[in-house]
Amino acid sequence: MTHSLEPSAFAPEPKPGSPWRWALLDVEGTEATSTHSETTFSSQSDAESWLGETYGELLTEGIEQVTLYEGDAEVYGPMSLRP
Repeated sequence: MTHSLEPSAFAPEPKPGSPWRWALLDVEGTEATSTHSETTFSSQSDAESWLGETYGELLTEGIEQVTLYEGDAEVYGPMSLRP
């Protein structure tokens, strides 16, 4: 018996104009609550610039890793905030 992957097994394609957001993760990789949990961006560039300016503050809030999403589609991550 062979099994094929159904299209639903893949991450959804982002819809045009979907907001970009960072999933903020603790050391175990669990999504964590932060003062920035609801922050969204209009572009990948804006999201990445914001992260570069804010990562130190995120670390002090216990955020250790981030994953970037466009809408519900994972773009990349998890990525450590530590050097």
